[in-house]
Amino acid sequence: MAPLAAIDGFAQSAPAAESTASPQPAHGLAMHGTPLYPADFTSYRSVNADAPRRGRLTQGTVGTFDSLNPFIVRGTPPPFIRWNVVESLMARCPDEAFTVYGLLARSIETDDARSYVAFELDPAARFSDGAPVTPADVLFSFELLRSRGRPNLRTYYGKVASAEAVGSRGVRFRFGEEDRELPLILALMPILAQHATDPAHFEETSFRAPLGSGPYVVSQVKPGESVVLDRAPDYWGRDLPVNRGLYNFDSLRYDFYRDVNGLFEAFKRGLYDIRFETDPGRWTTGYDIPARRQGRIVLEEIATEVPKPYSALVFNMRRPVFADARVRAAMVELFDFEWINQNLYFGAYTRTGSFYEGSELSARGRPADARERELLAPFTEAVLPAVMDGSWQPPVSDGSGRDRARLRRALELFEAAGWTLTGGEMVRRSDGTPFRPELVVGTKDQERLALAYQHMVRRAGVALEIRLVDNVQFEARKQSYDYDMVPYIWDQSLSPGNEQAFYFGSAAADTPGTRNFMGLRSPAADAMIRALLVARRREDFASAVRALDRVLISAGFSLPLFHTPTQWLARWTEVARPGRPALSGTLAESWWAAG
Repeated sequence: MAPLAAIDGFAQSAPAAESTASPQPAHGLAMHGTPLYPADFTSYRSVNADAPRRGRLTQGTVGTFDSLNPFIVRGTPPPFIRWNVVESLMARCPDEAFTVYGLLARSIETDDARSYVAFELDPAARFSDGAPVTPADVLFSFELLRSRGRPNLRTYYGKVASAEAVGSRGVRFRFGEEDRELPLILALMPILAQHATDPAHFEETSFRAPLGSGPYVVSQVKPGESVVLDRAPDYWGRDLPVNRGLYNFDSLRYDFYRDVNGLFEAFKRGLYDIRFETDPGRWTTGYDIPARRQGRIVLEEIATEVPKPYSALVFNMRRPVFADARVRAAMVELFDFEWINQNLYFGAYTRTGSFYEGSELSARGRPADARERELLAPFTEAVLPAVMDGSWQPPVSDGSGRDRARLRRALELFEAAGWTLTGGEMVRRSDGTPFRPELVVGTKDQERLALAYQHMVRRAGVALEIRLVDNVQFEARKQSYDYDMVPYIWDQSLSPGNEQAFYFGSAAADTPGTRNFMGLRSPAADAMIRALLVARRREDFASAVRALDRVLISAGFSLPLFHTPTQWLARWTEVARPGRPALSGTLAESWWAAG
């Protein structure tokens, strides 16, 4: 992993001299430093700008859906409506940590303090029904999402003090608090058509997608089974630099399967085109089929430059059973990663320990620098000494599945928390209540891991109950925090920002629909999130993120699992991809029909 200073978008991140010049509209804006691409750029470097535009791409996923509105709490929407159907004022560049370039808005303006942001709409911008995108649509979208959108949108847009139209194509937002990410957050606001959106029914689930301005429109829907998107006729933004080489298929089909085995069998039969594999067993042995031997299926390992996903079993600290950090630590001690990795996953996984694993933003194996210590000084109890000095690592076993040292340590932690092993059962010392937490899972793969873990904790007298539910129930229980334990994966970027409050902020702990699944309420985490949001220099930003990482690790609200070292990709050769991946790996929107 290259240091952040060497990654595009940070190359010029040294503090600039104070300028008295008036702010000017620009073609793009970077979170730190200056944009990688100049005003006259023609395409991103991670795309094939000359890719043919034809054919259909079919993708598959496990689960279902009961709504096509991704901007509200209710329902389970598919992830592909955003960007394919509903665009934003600007587009986020896949080749930089966090930079936006013109899309619906052809320019962006802000001051040195980033106290406001202004956009000028592209006069060519049109919704898919041909109606022009106007400042009124932008202000309508802002007000609707701020009052009735998902909790993260309400939080972000709630920081705006005023919003107004400027002339015939301009919109200006002024901010009520310091947050240097807000100009970019507003740039990524989804823009809905005022004339085609009913505010009174916006929060209701619907199989009718919002009217957007994107490259595709929804053409076919089989509820819970499949969705087909067709290229929007006369798409206004086809030749913009941010779109060149993207959205190359005439249609996109998304099929939903009940379980992972059915999904995999469908791929082997050629029912969908690309598959991002996560199971080492399937990756190692499952693709030994005629289509691969004939060269019709290709397997590729693609390096990424973003933090590895933080996969974990999350403890719900809202529940009394996991309110004590010592109980949570005991449950972590009982998880034998070394045995599971070797016996279930062919030794192909790498243990995860940091929420920003594999990047310069990670605190793992790195002592806190002076800036981190300064930020954390008011919160001396929030970070464990081993986490502060960089010596902390997830527990390591002897790989036998019966590590007595780990078991002994777990029993000591239970005893300190008021639990004791009696007659082979872990019970509360005060009243004899058995320790029987429930782990809710949504897939057979999750159940397989859960059952192995269930066997491990049984050695300490823990009667872990496993409950497998369907996708709709799983999502509903997650969104309402109805579980003792639940698996989850936090994906992070090289520019974590406002979403960190949605993941880890105290205000999100009691708000349904956030990703604060553990119920974390930490003044230290809140302070570190504020620090990373106001940082101007890359060095200060990185220190703030590492300080947040130390707080999250020390809080012990999850059992860290594992990640793949690279992106594992299987594809039928009827589709092709660019040779140079984006920072996060290869992106399906950059693919094209081969041949």
